[in-house]
Amino acid sequence: MKLSRKAIIFLVIGVFVILVAGLGMAYSRQEGEQSQLDQELTLAKQRLEKYTGEEAEFASQQKELESRLAKAESRLRAAKANLYQSIESIEASDTLFTLAQDCGVEVVKIQSPGVATQAIGEVTLSALSLTVTIEGDVLNVIGFVSEWTKEYPTGMVESVVVTVPQPPDAEAEEAQTGEENPSADINICIHTYEGK
Repeated sequence: MKLSRKAIIFLVIGVFVILVAGLGMAYSRQEGEQSQLDQELTLAKQRLEKYTGEEAEFASQQKELESRLAKAESRLRAAKANLYQSIESIEASDTLFTLAQDCGVEVVKIQSPGVATQAIGEVTLSALSLTVTIEGDVLNVIGFVSEWTKEYPTGMVESVVVTVPQPPDAEAEEAQTGEENPSADINICIHTYEGK
């Protein structure tokens, strides 16, 4: 069958229209997909920027926390070093006598039950309790207590009882043969930590 020239033109035009319509539809779909991919890419970039910002913030927080941890560990080591003192009774007694001499008081009596353990919170410490009786001027007694707390920063003065004698009246003064000095009974406890 022979087609006329007109039929061939219509046929070519029809095929061309079909091809153009198909290409248009394919282009339209591709454009829609491209738009969707662009949106997804924009969203992914925003998430990445947010993540990068958060990552930098987390890195900064991590450095700050590591710095705080290092400082805390340093303070802990310093505290342990301060807590580690010899609490041997002989050494503590020797220090007491030296301090008493420096402060102008006299150690009359010293007693100790020995070293014991004592729990403070979750930490177990060694503790040496001492009961000391000293004599001297009231100001020197106070100075002695002050100097002792400086010498033993891990120590604790549990009690101080100062006894100041009454000034004698004229008749009693004549009858009295000796002078009575002010005295103090001091209960102290020295703590030390020997753990890790």
